[in-house]
Amino acid sequence: MEKYYTLKVAGLTRELPICPINDKLDIAAFVMFSDCELTVRCAEELIKKIPKCDVIVTAESKGIPLAYEMAKQLGIKYLVARKSVKAYMRDPISINVHSITTAGTQTLYLDREEANYLKGKKTVIVDDVISTGESLVAVEKLLNEAGADIIAKSAVLAEGEAADRTDIIFLEKLPLFFK
Repeated sequence: MEKYYTLKVAGLTRELPICPINDKLDIAAFVMFSDCELTVRCAEELIKKIPKCDVIVTAESKGIPLAYEMAKQLGIKYLVARKSVKAYMRDPISINVHSITTAGTQTLYLDREEANYLKGKKTVIVDDVISTGESLVAVEKLLNEAGADIIAKSAVLAEGEAADRTDIIFLEKLPLFFK
């Protein structure tokens, strides 16, 4: 029988399937893709908690719907740190990243024009879940290289020990499930 975790966030309730990460750890799978109601409501609530900003940045991919919706509601631009170089990118900047949900090392990229746009801009980093913080650190390094003024780091959920951090803004805690 499949196990679920009941999450209450932004006035909504969702049943998250419990998924194995390895032989010692399971996580509750939080996926905003295709859940427009959840994305809109979480964006509304997170906007209430973040400082006024010029731009929102997220790492590809699960944070994209949230970053888009927050930027739309705020009437500002959002940018995506990509996981691969695209043909349209000119002279991209990059940084390596490790994540609990992705095997191996990944690299995040920003187009040079996007990096130039970020110089001096009040920037909020947005993601769906912050867990180990590795992805967040990589995005921070990338934005620092671009000269962005990072004024907040935010997510819908802080997973495990991330919920004890004082340097991130989040809506709810998400437990880890140790075997």
